[in-house]
Amino acid sequence: MTTHDRPRAHQARTAALTIGAIGVVFGDIGTSPLYAMREAFLAGDGIPVTEANVLGIVSLIFWSLVIVLTVKYLMFVMRADNQGEGGILALLALLISGRSDAHRAVVIALALFGAALIYGDGMITPAISVLSAVEGFSVATPAFEPYVIPAAIIILIALFAVQRVGTGSIGTVFGPVMLVWFAVIAVLGLAQLVTEPVVLRALSPSYAVTFFVDNNMRGFLALGSVFLVVTGSEALFADMGHFGRRPIAIGWLSVVFPALMLNYAGQGATLLGDPSTIENPFYLMVPNAIQLPMAVLATAATVIASQALISGAFSLTAQAVQLDYLPRLRVLHTSVLERGQIYVPVVNWTLMVACIGLVLGFGSSSRLAGAYGVGVTTTMVIDSLLLFLIARERWHWPSYRAAVLIAGFLVVDLVFFGANLFKIPEGGWFPLLIAALVFALMSTWRRGRQLVGERLRGVAVSMVAFRGSISRDPPTRIPGTVVFLHRTPMTVPPAMLSILRTSRSLPSEAVLLAVITDEEFARVPAVRRATVTEIGDGFFQIELRFGFAEQPNVPKALSEMFSPNFGFVPEATVYVLGTERVVPTSKPGMATWREEVFSVLYRNASPAAMYFGLPADRVIEIGQQVEL
Repeated sequence: MTTHDRPRAHQARTAALTIGAIGVVFGDIGTSPLYAMREAFLAGDGIPVTEANVLGIVSLIFWSLVIVLTVKYLMFVMRADNQGEGGILALLALLISGRSDAHRAVVIALALFGAALIYGDGMITPAISVLSAVEGFSVATPAFEPYVIPAAIIILIALFAVQRVGTGSIGTVFGPVMLVWFAVIAVLGLAQLVTEPVVLRALSPSYAVTFFVDNNMRGFLALGSVFLVVTGSEALFADMGHFGRRPIAIGWLSVVFPALMLNYAGQGATLLGDPSTIENPFYLMVPNAIQLPMAVLATAATVIASQALISGAFSLTAQAVQLDYLPRLRVLHTSVLERGQIYVPVVNWTLMVACIGLVLGFGSSSRLAGAYGVGVTTTMVIDSLLLFLIARERWHWPSYRAAVLIAGFLVVDLVFFGANLFKIPEGGWFPLLIAALVFALMSTWRRGRQLVGERLRGVAVSMVAFRGSISRDPPTRIPGTVVFLHRTPMTVPPAMLSILRTSRSLPSEAVLLAVITDEEFARVPAVRRATVTEIGDGFFQIELRFGFAEQPNVPKALSEMFSPNFGFVPEATVYVLGTERVVPTSKPGMATWREEVFSVLYRNASPAAMYFGLPADRVIEIGQQVEL
């Protein structure tokens, strides 16, 4: 490729990523017009459809999109990426290094609970998006009413079935569809807007203020539904590793934001012309002749809308596994170009079952709207608190500057949070319940792994003492190289001791390999990947470091490693893994029920050999029992 061609190639790649981002990242935000305006007027006991109230709601929507998504997330939160990776765990990784135990524990707890909340929203988003679109068929054809639930379930099954092809491939298909969607909703809104141009006055924030003054508590409750217009913001941050910040920003500013505001303004104009359209202002602004095709397009768009949270859940899970907050899971990389594009089967099918359960349990998008928002607002509050620490510690801002910025964000976040608290009896309890369960699993796994490490270190033998003992009574040395995977450097792997006790022999070349996750960086440069220490007597200590967004591949890393004293020959190397059988006990450490949960998680974790990319025909596993 010539120097002249490189800018063109870069532009083409950026354009492709932008279209993919429009197809994947903005689906949730982009389909909120289907239900957000209606739910805002139906909040509480209902808000009268008057000119002042319509202008007030449209003003609130406009300024919510500007402040929360454009300013907070695009301009600030997405700057806090970790080598291109986004999401709340990426923020956590930037913050936990070098902290005292007390501060570290608070930051970890906040971030883990925020991450856990995303799973609850990942279940609600596909359900409410698909249901709201399919309900459009019953507006166009009332005879379709009995088939809304079955159709929604079939669509959800199809959506989760195609996840295995990867976010990039899905985005290639979804991107053009969403471009059509945004173009159509923009034209529909513009057509209504020209009939009632008075709606444009809503761009002034004074109408939002007047709305609260006129409606008091009802206006505050309406905020819980207005918040539906920004519910995809956290997923947008979590999906940054799939597409990058620049393509997401280009897509938002050039396509998505203008189209959304034209449509919301158009819905406001429709309500001013005919207040009875509040029953379903989105579909009733559509001409009768194209209501059915519009329902088809809306269904396609809402299927796509679900992708943002699904992709975000995949990224979040992979990061949690690498940071050791979840057990090893099977993670498939679906792109040779974009390292962040992954597929996690167990998360995919769990989300599918939960979505179908929500559709059956709630039965309509209006009822599901009651469950939506509590989790997202809580996560946004946590994001703001973590962003304050990022500004102080990573960007080195003065305290007053960081405090002023975050205080502004928190005012908006906490107002939305307070309005959504009233939704808890209506279904808002669901994401909180899911978050509590996921948080319990994460914290239990983390503590259990710490206990296993402590128990093993309690009986560990240092390499210095070990070499002294075998020098006095030398075992037989068998020719060959054996790699012992052991998490504690410079101590003897229990599997090596087992071999020595049972066969009185050791390999002529024994490698103690520690695979370490760098909690601070998403990816570790190749030059820092491996550290080799020659211990002597044929023993080597190797430490392989991987970032929290990388999938460890031990054979590949060893083959790329350079050391003058140790040469890696793949076909002549055997890997030995120690597998622990965890036994719950009454020893101090964790509650008995948590130990039982941890033992179940431990038994069902993905095999270490598969997780580390080891060749199956060269792996030996040696077990031992560990009492918690």
